[in-house]
Amino acid sequence: MTRGIYVSAMTSGSGKSLISLGLADMLHRHADRVGFFRPIVEGDDPTADPMVRLMQRSFDLPASRARGGLTRAEARALLVRGDRAEIDARCVAIYGEIAAECDVVIVEGTDLSGNDSAVEFDLNARLANNLGAMVLAVVSAKDMGVGEAADAVDVARRELDAAKVSLLAMMVNRAADDAVASISEQIRPGRSGRPVYVIPELTEISQPTVSEVAAELGARQIAGDPNLERDVAGVRVAAMNVGNFLHLLTDGALVIVPGDRADVLVATLASSFSPEFPVPSALVLTGGLAPDPNILALLAQAPFPVFALDDDTYTVARQVSEVRGEIASGLRRKAAAALGAWSRHVDENELLERLELPRPATVTPLRFLHELIQRARAERRRIVLPEGEDIRILKAAEILHRRDVCDLTVLGPEARVRELAATQGIDLTGITLLDPATSELRDEFAEEYARLRAHKNVSFEQARERMLEGAYFGTMMVQLGRVDGMVSGAAHTTANTIRPALEFVKTKEGVKIVSSVFLMLLQDRVLVYGDCAVNPDPNDEQLADIAVASAETAQQFGVEPRVAMLSYSTGASGAGGAVDEVRRATELVRQLRPDLAVEGPIQYDAAVDASVAASKLPGSEVAGQATVFIFPDLNTGNNTYKAVQQSAGAVAVGPVLQGLRKPVNDLSRGCTVEDIVNTVAITAVQAQQSASS
Repeated sequence: MTRGIYVSAMTSGSGKSLISLGLADMLHRHADRVGFFRPIVEGDDPTADPMVRLMQRSFDLPASRARGGLTRAEARALLVRGDRAEIDARCVAIYGEIAAECDVVIVEGTDLSGNDSAVEFDLNARLANNLGAMVLAVVSAKDMGVGEAADAVDVARRELDAAKVSLLAMMVNRAADDAVASISEQIRPGRSGRPVYVIPELTEISQPTVSEVAAELGARQIAGDPNLERDVAGVRVAAMNVGNFLHLLTDGALVIVPGDRADVLVATLASSFSPEFPVPSALVLTGGLAPDPNILALLAQAPFPVFALDDDTYTVARQVSEVRGEIASGLRRKAAAALGAWSRHVDENELLERLELPRPATVTPLRFLHELIQRARAERRRIVLPEGEDIRILKAAEILHRRDVCDLTVLGPEARVRELAATQGIDLTGITLLDPATSELRDEFAEEYARLRAHKNVSFEQARERMLEGAYFGTMMVQLGRVDGMVSGAAHTTANTIRPALEFVKTKEGVKIVSSVFLMLLQDRVLVYGDCAVNPDPNDEQLADIAVASAETAQQFGVEPRVAMLSYSTGASGAGGAVDEVRRATELVRQLRPDLAVEGPIQYDAAVDASVAASKLPGSEVAGQATVFIFPDLNTGNNTYKAVQQSAGAVAVGPVLQGLRKPVNDLSRGCTVEDIVNTVAITAVQAQQSASS
């Protein structure tokens, strides 16, 4: 039977969308089919509701499993007519259609933002009961003291009890950061004795973005950078002389100024180009006043967006002050902050005990990647990113920090990195920045490198020069335990990433060769392909080494290893140098790891298709159900993984390097921000395994 969870606001402005998002992230990792339903939406089109769209994008939900119901105007009209039964009937019908495709459905109730919150509460309670859903109640502690928040929980319990709903859990959201612990202590236990989770207010969410402000005010962009994903960290109204104004300007401030104030416009632009001065999030020109054409030409080069409005400065400032950030805006940075807060303040295992969900039968790409993030954050590790002057690295670092995945160190000239982040609206708060050229660690690292490379006659001066290279400095941080792993390669070659590790990190004991795998995320399972990125033409001993390492990597990431040693022939049907080499490699694997299920030589179709396996290798414990595929050479492996990626729609995660004593991983120079996030998470998980072995 489908389980329904009704997320119900108990106070206005509860921030319940954070709860819905965190809940969906948790459930997506523990249930096969998750759905989302908003019975009442704010806009005119239920299919265009921002929260529905966010859930569809974030969890790859089809429109049939993430839907809106009635518009607020439709619901209000029915309430005015006294026809609540019609609201119930329509919502139950839509919920039933979603539930038919799902194991669990999250239902997000209304915001209690109307004129009669009591009517809305009653509406939510009725819907929860009619849908047969358990209620997860959300109380806002915004602007409340500790005692007030605890009392609000008691009041909410009484109201829910009177409404005869089935209460799953209570959560307090938007608490002052320094009051979270005190509120948790003050809350009195309910009948179940279960904990009430308290989540702080997040400025990363409550601060609006430039895009949200522009949309709310209907502002038209007339110049500057098109990137609107910048947080508005404050508002500055330029109603004073330039000197005083610049003194008050801060990074991320939205500047409001009449369009004819050329002095302020030029000063704001100059500030953004100077490393010593702040960069605003945007510039809003008021009064319908057009700037001088020459000034407008200068503003075209601004590293922030420039907007124009016809309203006066006071009106614009008041309107901007009323805009609040929303998770449903769809920006990954806000969602990352929400999921990070959820992971820090909610005990998922305890909450899952209350639901008693069956274990999911399949592993979808999205579930694998969400579980990967969860595993990475379970035991915090420290990862270094040497390419701090690459915008993708900085964007990924911000998301990783907001999601609370790991502790990060970014290498590069600090002033340059901060300037680059500021011009892109990237928040590096909480991320360590380190410049190899000025770091006090440089001499220490150079001494160690010279010692380790003394057999190559490397002098201290040469070693000190080498430590200016991010990959060498970062790898030495790993070697000496200053961090637990490194991810590089967004702006450099694979050789640049691996070379330092081969020079002094070295391979694990008993491992002859560094190799790589791709984690191939198919629609319902995960396969492991090796080696598709490092070794061009491995011999039989190297193939065996790659196979054992790939099986261990598979186990690290929850894939039961059944190893197929691939060739153009299956079993004893063929002969020749290449086939014989794979045959010898297979025997070596059996000698090295008699506990591993391994088959070879075997063709790809016999390895994955049960019917082909039954005719070519009957009785094999690998044929037809292989999970780890070892290719005979780089040419075959690289082409195959790309063919499967493009033709089967698989998500290829990697390359994941294996065989090193400590985790170092490579990125493709064409990598996306998401690729970097995933690779850092993989590296953190490898570091966890390395520490425990």
